[in-house]
Amino acid sequence: MQTSLLSTFLATPEGQEAEQILRACVHCGFCTATCPTYQLLGDELDSPRGRIYLIKQLLEGEPVSECTLLHLDRCLTCRACETTCPSGVRYGRLLEIGREITEKRVGRGVIDRLKRWGLRRVLPYPKRFAALLRPAQWLRPLLPVGLQRQVPVKQSAGLRPALRHPRRMLLLEGCVQSVTTPNTNAAAARVLDRLGISLVVAPAAGCCGAVDYHLGAHRDSLDQVRSNVDAWWPQIEAGAEAIVISASGCGAMIKEYGELLVNDPHYAERAVRVAALAKDLSEVVQAEDLTLLKLQVDPGKVAVHCPCTLQHAQQLSGVVEGILTRLGVDLATTKDSHLCCGSAGTYSILQPEMSRRLRDNKLAALCGDDPERVVTANVGCQLHLGSASEQPVQHWIELIDQTLGED
Repeated sequence: MQTSLLSTFLATPEGQEAEQILRACVHCGFCTATCPTYQLLGDELDSPRGRIYLIKQLLEGEPVSECTLLHLDRCLTCRACETTCPSGVRYGRLLEIGREITEKRVGRGVIDRLKRWGLRRVLPYPKRFAALLRPAQWLRPLLPVGLQRQVPVKQSAGLRPALRHPRRMLLLEGCVQSVTTPNTNAAAARVLDRLGISLVVAPAAGCCGAVDYHLGAHRDSLDQVRSNVDAWWPQIEAGAEAIVISASGCGAMIKEYGELLVNDPHYAERAVRVAALAKDLSEVVQAEDLTLLKLQVDPGKVAVHCPCTLQHAQQLSGVVEGILTRLGVDLATTKDSHLCCGSAGTYSILQPEMSRRLRDNKLAALCGDDPERVVTANVGCQLHLGSASEQPVQHWIELIDQTLGED
């Protein structure tokens, strides 16, 4: 694609990156076939190709409006288009650049700004989030059924094993996951303990930075990134094999730390090292001797939902399915596995109607073969699907943990 970006923008690192991404696009349209919003709305401007044109016009100095921001906001950042694209266009990164500039030029209404501010001030901070969630969980039995399903049931994590193995890996506790589904990381610690790996937590590590980053607060996000690099570095120097992330959305973010801090002379080298050590939990389990895990309970037929951040951002499609198959789990046949469930971080809050439509479509695609349960690899997908599913929805590592029996 030919470009003529504003010289003032081209003089910035973001401008040079955007031009490179734009020039890679040959506007073939393959991306439209796998774009969830285009499939629903049929509007070219709600497809990756249409949004790329909008961002190109913006960066070339053409007028932009609230309509431009609407079409960019409707994007889930699922990155299915990146998996499909034959030219390797880094659409997700271009979208982040475009959104940030469009928001500055167009602005947002008071209510929208307050929503986003509230999300950024609550979700990345477990204590704040828990303080707001707990009263809702206490009142849950008194709420109408529709509202009840929006409030996750309080979950008990169970015990974690002692640090008894020479092999050590860091574990990201996370923010939303540590409050809503704390058993996920506890189950991961128990399963990996059976595989001869102890998980270590760096108390100073916090949110991966994805919430702020995807809401356009790039500066605050990068501060969180730097803080995590500092928190993990002593353990990395002490020989930690990997940084294990059980929420694929967080993993996708951490694996890009090297790119995000490439222009920071104080952190660039360490950020690259952190990104290289980042592993989705499925990558770690897949590489181990699974004969050490003997399932004692038949979980029945299981449908696997592969989050977008796992299959598109991290390119790890089929890994969870492969693990469960090796363990003898009966997998249900599903449809449209490449399409997003509609959770997409804060998307389900900011774009609720679109999110619900995508969720309902996803549940129909997952449950056509009558599974007894649904498993996934990201807390957002788990909560979103669970809010409407007739079958229980859980993290795949919890399924393994529950079926192993006593050690």
